[in-house]
Amino acid sequence: MGGALSGCLFARHALLPQGWRRDVLLEWDAAGDLTAVTDNAAPLPGVEVAEYVLPGMVNLHSHAFQRALGGMTEVAGDGPDSFWTWRDLMYRFARHITPQQMETIAAQLFVECLRHGYTAVCEFHYLQRDMAGALYARPAETAERVLAAARLSGIGMTMLPVLYSHAGFGEQALKEEQARFRTNADDVLRIVEALAPQRGGQVEVGFAPHSLRAAGVAQIREVAQALPADRPIHIHIAEQQGEVRQCLDYSGRRPVQYLYDQIDVDARWCLVHATHVQPDEVALMAASGAVAGLCPTTEANLGDGLFPLAEFIAAGGRFGVGSDSHVSQSPVEELRWLEYGQRLQRQQRNVAATPEQRHVGDYLWQTALQGGAQASGRKLGALAPGCRADLLVLDDAHVNLCGVAIADVLGSVLFCGNDKLVRDVLCGGQWQVRDGRHVAQDAIAAAYKRTLAQLRAL
Repeated sequence: MGGALSGCLFARHALLPQGWRRDVLLEWDAAGDLTAVTDNAAPLPGVEVAEYVLPGMVNLHSHAFQRALGGMTEVAGDGPDSFWTWRDLMYRFARHITPQQMETIAAQLFVECLRHGYTAVCEFHYLQRDMAGALYARPAETAERVLAAARLSGIGMTMLPVLYSHAGFGEQALKEEQARFRTNADDVLRIVEALAPQRGGQVEVGFAPHSLRAAGVAQIREVAQALPADRPIHIHIAEQQGEVRQCLDYSGRRPVQYLYDQIDVDARWCLVHATHVQPDEVALMAASGAVAGLCPTTEANLGDGLFPLAEFIAAGGRFGVGSDSHVSQSPVEELRWLEYGQRLQRQQRNVAATPEQRHVGDYLWQTALQGGAQASGRKLGALAPGCRADLLVLDDAHVNLCGVAIADVLGSVLFCGNDKLVRDVLCGGQWQVRDGRHVAQDAIAAAYKRTLAQLRAL
């Protein structure tokens, strides 16, 4: 444990790994780790009492700078729009962002994530170079700026510097608009080494090959083998049909098949999107213990498609959710649309459930917690000793929770209207949100507005 007792909270109802429990005393130390979780306890004098307490959710996939694009890409072009036309707009936007602006955008995003119930984020960070395409004097400059935003907001972070060398399969040369993303294996390892002093209770550092089209297999192996075996590895894969066709043309195999043929994929991997997979690929993913990183609001916004969730659940697969391009900053919305997409596709209800857990809200929240914690490489996702003191206090005065049986609380949170039911947020043992407001909300929002004005004037 990290040190002496720092704080405690008494929950009349708390979601523990074994399910909802009554009268739970939660205690944490000065390092921000839970030291004791005791159910059937008695309230202690002077200790704050909460009605409903949940573990904070992990946002397992984020490109923080894209928060500033919100609403700017919702205009139809001359032909059919897709991920690829959206990407062209994103590239043009990314060319102008300074490190300071990136920090300001990220801080605003992380405040929003905390207010909605995310207490940790995995940052898939690929904007590494300056506007001329040169590495900064400090190679980890932009990653350090995003980590500074995480510290300012109080959110926990897994930083994933991205390996991004090619424009397409077969080591195609990068385009001019991709110059700020360019890294090779040595660059990524230098950035990881530079970030090592920041690792601790609130920060982990892994790496992310951007995709099989942007990073060669030999490069991926080189970085993966150089990292300690417990560091997380994330990759975009099989997000769009175009990518699948390109991979088939190049290798004769679909992306997930090709990845598993070439690389030893295990539980430290997070396969982001994996939207277009066939039954044998679903089985490969589930058997390997890798996490499927699902981002339903972004996947819907970009018109990507729907992940075969029911089949993955049946195969024993692990999954978590992320906000990706940040058209939403709400884990409730991600989980709701994860389920609703399946209902629309299958024309049936209550898809995300098992014989052991028939309550869809509980299944989604608990399973996404476990998958997100695994993908983060941090001790998260549970109200249990040794895990980070990351928790949410729900607004028990809200009408949506009035008279609700404890078994239906998460169903109400996820599927009853659109009001945010998160009242208070503790992250790493520090209260970052109280009564729905972040402790630094106004100052961070003012800086973000100034940054938006600068970028939109270009």
